[in-house]
Amino acid sequence: MRKPLTKAEETALLDAAQAARENSYSPYSKFKVGAAVLTEDGRIFTGTNIENASYGLTVCAERNAMFAAVGAGQRRMRALALITQKLPGMAFNSPCGACRQVMSEFMPPNTPILIAVLDNNKRTVYRKQLRELMPFPFDKFSAK
Repeated sequence: MRKPLTKAEETALLDAAQAARENSYSPYSKFKVGAAVLTEDGRIFTGTNIENASYGLTVCAERNAMFAAVGAGQRRMRALALITQKLPGMAFNSPCGACRQVMSEFMPPNTPILIAVLDNNKRTVYRKQLRELMPFPFDKFSAK
């Protein structure tokens, strides 16, 4: 049984994602995203979106954060937070399909996903579980 996130862990994760967002390389979309993952051993790894003139080579903040953790030897994430700016007509901006698929490789379905939106320096947080974002992942069980 995984222990739930404490308020302090949630705040630290959101703050780390927000700080990472400032390093976004997004000259084409002007859409800055920051992400942070909390690993089973309590470490936080961050990532930001990095765009490319060849758009298909762009990498999302969520995958950059997860890949940083995996590159440091981590294989199990307890939570992920991401933060974006407010877009007209949208409550929040959820991870893309590629990020959801990578999440399903390293996170159980009940993993908390914190989706934060900045609107005039006010941070609104939406709390989801991975299973809500990725109900039918292609995973090691279905790949047989």
